[in-house]
Amino acid sequence: MVNAPETKTGDKRNFDGIAAYTKHWNAESSKDDSTHTESRVNAYEKLTNGYYDGATALYEYGWGQSFHFSRFFKGEPFYQSIARHEHYLSAQIGLKPGMRVLDVGCGVGGPAREIAHFSGATIVGVNNNANQVDLANKYARKAGLAEQVQVVKGDFMNLAAQFGENSFDAVYAIEATCHAPTWEGVYGEIKKVLKPGGVVGIYEWCMTDAWDPSVPSHKKIAHGIELGDGIAEMRTIKQARNALNTVGLEILHEEDLADRPDAIKWYYPLEGNLLQCQNLWDVVICWRMTSWGSWMTQKAIAATEALGLLPKGTFDVGASLQIAQVNLVEGGQKKLFTPMMLFVAKKREA
Repeated sequence: MVNAPETKTGDKRNFDGIAAYTKHWNAESSKDDSTHTESRVNAYEKLTNGYYDGATALYEYGWGQSFHFSRFFKGEPFYQSIARHEHYLSAQIGLKPGMRVLDVGCGVGGPAREIAHFSGATIVGVNNNANQVDLANKYARKAGLAEQVQVVKGDFMNLAAQFGENSFDAVYAIEATCHAPTWEGVYGEIKKVLKPGGVVGIYEWCMTDAWDPSVPSHKKIAHGIELGDGIAEMRTIKQARNALNTVGLEILHEEDLADRPDAIKWYYPLEGNLLQCQNLWDVVICWRMTSWGSWMTQKAIAATEALGLLPKGTFDVGASLQIAQVNLVEGGQKKLFTPMMLFVAKKREA
């Protein structure tokens, strides 16, 4: 039997945005044009909130509390790989005790808690989804990290107004700024809140240089990722690089970690191939991604939603995640998409 994702019964928070989430797209990629994209970009905050109000419980059920991908070494368990991916970013930007660090788009705080343990730094998370903010702070208290990890509600397009300029020693973002209406906007805000000489590390979702939007099959993959993952507009590695340069951040290192040949590919759990699993618990995770496991999960969600224990529209968001799963795998296999384009950049001293 498949257990439905955990939810708060009796929660009075307004989740109306979930039901309207899929209306932001034309279901057919060939008919989803610049007008649709512009509408999504303009409504990015409502779009993202609607998506995560429906997807958060599903993410936690299927993936855990760190909402991101990672590469897998041979024999490496799923959650060990996830933690290593977070440790690597922390090391790349030199986090250490005594530093005040901003986590941009922190989800329910899984990476923030892991990085706090690993680095000893104090982490401030910012998130525009009230449900995730509440969960993140609850989990931090449960982990005994209430003094070291604090999450606040805010818009990452207005960081300086909320936190003040030159207020953080370092900043990181893990697969979050793809939700921004413009990369120039969010990277510019990150630059403002960084202290001079401070470093930012970003794992960015990008279409690769091999992606060509004029090719219908390529456009279909980007469209499926957008629809399935609450992203207004998928953009390219080149656009991310240009945005960092435009706002005046000095790129110290850039690398598509998905292109490294030394590990099992990041998308293997999404393929639902149980034979690739590294241990018994990984079989459970991968099974949920099989067609059978996904079908059973959706049936459980439909029943739970009908009973009023999940917000209306959660089933539709679950269906959109199935679309994302197919297109993420295809994008990864064809090297048209990466969820781990690493940028390490610095705010100049002067």
